[in-house]
Amino acid sequence: MDTLPPFNWTQAATSWQFAPVVTAFTVLAAALYLWGVARVGARHPARPWPLWRTLVFLLGLLVIAVATMSGVGSYDDTLFWDHMVQHLLLLMVAPPLLVSGQPMTLLLHASRNPVHTWAKRALRSRLVHWVTWPLLGTALYAATVVGTHLTSFMSYVESNETVHQAEHVLFLVVGYLYFLPLIGREPIGWRVAYPLRLFLLFLAMPVDAFTGVVLGSMTSDPFHAMEPRSWGPSPVQDLHDGGAVMWIGGAAIMLVLILAVFFAWSRERRPSAGMGWLETARRVNLAAVTSEGVPAGAPGAVGAVPVISEFVDVDADDASLEAYNAYLARLNGPAGHGGADL
Repeated sequence: MDTLPPFNWTQAATSWQFAPVVTAFTVLAAALYLWGVARVGARHPARPWPLWRTLVFLLGLLVIAVATMSGVGSYDDTLFWDHMVQHLLLLMVAPPLLVSGQPMTLLLHASRNPVHTWAKRALRSRLVHWVTWPLLGTALYAATVVGTHLTSFMSYVESNETVHQAEHVLFLVVGYLYFLPLIGREPIGWRVAYPLRLFLLFLAMPVDAFTGVVLGSMTSDPFHAMEPRSWGPSPVQDLHDGGAVMWIGGAAIMLVLILAVFFAWSRERRPSAGMGWLETARRVNLAAVTSEGVPAGAPGAVGAVPVISEFVDVDADDASLEAYNAYLARLNGPAGHGGADL
């Protein structure tokens, strides 16, 4: 087996290897997805499939190709830290992108009977409902991260190419099942509350950190399965670097996903209030603050001080805007002196 030259980013960018199975999968998935997008656009020209969902799905396929066929994949048997980068791409980057592309929803929109009926029944089946259970996905994620990095399975993976490729599939499947009910909007029967979504995402961070800390604290290489090389860091230092990738890199990726879910929660529109909880809280607080010290009185009565309503937008309601100006006037001095209209 030819030994790879010393690692550098130029070498990593140019050392591509052809993987027939990965190429066939990504090309077929992209073709089917784009076919579905074209079908939806032709059948519903007024409501085409969102372009951003198409882009993120294709980006997810690109991440898979980069992780397995670029220099990241070329050096995954030689450098342990590069091996860990590959794992993060396949477990924590590609799956959320694929989930955000909503391929199941696209299939339902683009297909007709009998495919449409078959797909709908499959998504509503007990099997799909069970395998997409959020707690099961979280448990699988934790077991996969720990089991593939802190056991002798790592040595077996590096010495058996078939098992190595199967591990890549495992990461993609487990990552997809984990993130599907937490960041996805597919019709799978699970509607997880946003606090629980954030909690289950937070649970993954200690798992990644624990794995990284254990790898970073080892004083000898327990795997002895990486390809020999005469350049780069020592096996132990390489192991420590891989632990840092898992700890810091995993935490950074998960933090981005947590912020994305939190942002989606803040923008969630509710039929009862017509606005997200963050906007609701802001308006309630504004109404409470601006009504402090205001004497009770019937709204609209002569001499009554206007009060902001928590159910309307201040900038879109004349009465609330007048109440806000009155509040500013009270802050700046006696009523009628020192206030300035907006």
